[in-house]
Amino acid sequence: MYMDVINRIRDKARLDPKRIIFPETKDPRVLEAVEIIRSEGIAEPLLFAREDMEEFQKEQFAYLLYEYRKGKGLTLAKAREFMEDQHFYAAMMLRCGFIDGMVTGAAHSTADVMRAVIYCLEINDRIGLVTSAFLMAVPDCVYGEEGVMCFGDCGVIPDPTSAQLAKIAVSGAQFFQDVMDKPARVAMLSFSTKGSASGELVEKVRRSVELAKDLKKDFFIDGELQLDSALVPEVAALKLKSSDVAGKANVLIFPTLDAGNIGYKLTERLAHARAIGPIILGTLQPCSDLSRGCSVEDIVDATAVTVVRAQKRSLGNQNSFVNLDKHYVYSGL
Repeated sequence: MYMDVINRIRDKARLDPKRIIFPETKDPRVLEAVEIIRSEGIAEPLLFAREDMEEFQKEQFAYLLYEYRKGKGLTLAKAREFMEDQHFYAAMMLRCGFIDGMVTGAAHSTADVMRAVIYCLEINDRIGLVTSAFLMAVPDCVYGEEGVMCFGDCGVIPDPTSAQLAKIAVSGAQFFQDVMDKPARVAMLSFSTKGSASGELVEKVRRSVELAKDLKKDFFIDGELQLDSALVPEVAALKLKSSDVAGKANVLIFPTLDAGNIGYKLTERLAHARAIGPIILGTLQPCSDLSRGCSVEDIVDATAVTVVRAQKRSLGNQNSFVNLDKHYVYSGL
């Protein structure tokens, strides 16, 4: 069943393939995935190595990055140093609109990828937070949307505050709706369901629910909920009188990075689920940070998701996102 959903996402990507950069050219999984992506028309892939960087463009990107970040203490010398890294260079290509999305991380740590993302890409002002999510596709599963759920945050923020959890929830819900074209039903997870336990950890999640609802009033968000209360209708009926989320959640927000990372890997390995991501959320430009344990199919699927997100972005007012002086012109490609 979940493969129907994955195939629909790939089909949506094929309707308007976008330019996706892959700044890892030595990983055989990436090379094989790019061949599939190209042959199936999912995207217009660009394999990009450090040798492909141009000196003139590195200097232009370094100066732009310095202009973006000098208020936060970045020096021009440090910006030039960053531009020796192909991930920073590729991220600046994405920031400046020369490509539509980036997929990387198969051979690099999340820390390596996130440094380039946080320094170079634009942050959504409304969210003000970079986070991540996995699209989890579970075979023979009756939960979520045909076995597909969003898990967040599984890769970026170790111990989010209530305010951060609220933003993670809204980002995950928006991502799920953009990709799945289904209403998001967000469960803020805990070891407690609606007061069945108490303490600081429970209170953190409880506060995040109200903050998330204030941030995006038209989303279905509920908590604090134990996992079974979030997913299983029979359990939800026993524990809650009414909820738009309990028993039918499709977006699961974990209270810490520990819980999220363990949760997605347990689901992936024990339930033989496909883990698509981590998908970087909170940036205006779409980017996916692959797990270093990813398969070729994971890379293809992450690319399809990145293309669909780029399609959504292209439907909006792109002129409000990036304003570049016409003096800076990309001379490559």
